[in-house]
Amino acid sequence: MIVLTVVVIVLLIAGLAFYLFWVGTLLTGIATNLEACEESVQQVNRDAALIGPGVEHINRSGGTVAGALPLLYGFAEQIVRKASPNPTRPDVAVPASGRRRSRLFDGVGLKTL
Repeated sequence: MIVLTVVVIVLLIAGLAFYLFWVGTLLTGIATNLEACEESVQQVNRDAALIGPGVEHINRSGGTVAGALPLLYGFAEQIVRKASPNPTRPDVAVPASGRRRSRLFDGVGLKTL
């Protein structure tokens, strides 16, 4: 009985040693990846520091253009009105094929013209 107990304890210790070795190997791989990620993050921060002033300039320019859009839109409408072959336009746009008749009302029994 004592021999069997010693064998079981030795097997438990061997299993625990194998488990700890395996976990240690995984943690070493994770530590290596984290070191590589730290270098990548530092490189991204250095690149972002160079890009930052350019983005601020782009945002200022975009704000200026966005402020000018209503004026540009008004000019474009004036140009289209002057260039249009028919200066008077109908109130409602009608497709060239004419008005389409809806079939939705047929399903409920309503007759349309």
